[in-house]
Order: sequence, then structure tokens, then C-alpha cells
Amino acid sequence: MIGVIFFGMILLFLDFLSKAYVFHLHPFNVCSAGICSSEPLFSLFGIDFMISFATNRGAAWGLFANFQTVLMTIRILIVLGLLAYLFFINDKRGAIIPLVLIISGAAGNIVDFFLYGYVIDFFDFNLWGYAFPVFNLADTWITLGVIWLFLLTFFVKKEQTNGY
Repeated sequence: MIGVIFFGMILLFLDFLSKAYVFHLHPFNVCSAGICSSEPLFSLFGIDFMISFATNRGAAWGLFANFQTVLMTIRILIVLGLLAYLFFINDKRGAIIPLVLIISGAAGNIVDFFLYGYVIDFFDFNLWGYAFPVFNLADTWITLGVIWLFLLTFFVKKEQTNGY
């Protein structure tokens, strides 16, 4: 379990470090209403990638931005619930790592809210002319964890009962 906690702390630290870099040191491009005007760092097969500074006061894609206190309370309760579940589960499906990804990502966005008053987003992709929503490492951890849990649900064999 110590290794799992250490892994989660590394993920949280990487998220914190990346956001601090973008906030304090990176000569960034500011995004307004999800539209960023900047030159791509690289382009490949019609996909442009940029580092842009965007703030998010709500949930995914800025949803519920006018309900910050309620949203933060819900986030904290979810993280506490997942932590409690993580420490008391008997993991036979391999769900520990995806749960740590989700907890670390959510905790990273919670820390942002208390440090800056909003979540810092900076990965900016333009996919064949479509501006994909700007996101950060914490969002990546959460997405990977949710996809992993989804795959576990559908592809891990269910334990067979003894006919009971």
C-alpha cells in the first residue's frame, strides 16, 4: 500500500509542478472562451499542439462554474469516498491503480482551486480544425483512470461462484 500512496503522490506532484510552471514561468498564450490564439509547438497529420493558459472555475468544460462552493464540496466528498474505498477494498480486479489515478487527478484540481481560485489548464490541441477543450495532467489522470475502470468492468472475468 505504501507503493500505491507513493505513486499517487508522484502523480499529484507532477500535476502541481506542470501547473506551477505554466502559471509562473511559461511565456503562455491566454485562452478566452476556449479559443486560444497561438502558434503550435508541433503539427502532425493535421493535429496542432500548443501550451496555452486557460482557467476553469467549473467542472469539465467549465460546467457549473457559478456553483463553485457546491462543486468543491462534491469533489472533496468524492475524493474522500474513493480514498476510503481504496483503503478498504480487497482488490481482485486490479482497480487500485485506476482509482489512484482518479484520486490524484481530482486532488490536483482541488489543490488548484485553493491555490489559485480556479483550475489551470494548458494542453491545447487543435484536431483537424476543431479546437479540443484545453486540459491539464490532472484531467488526464482522471480520464485514464475512468477508462481503465470501464475496461476492467467489461473485460475482466467475473469470479465464478460455487453454485450458491
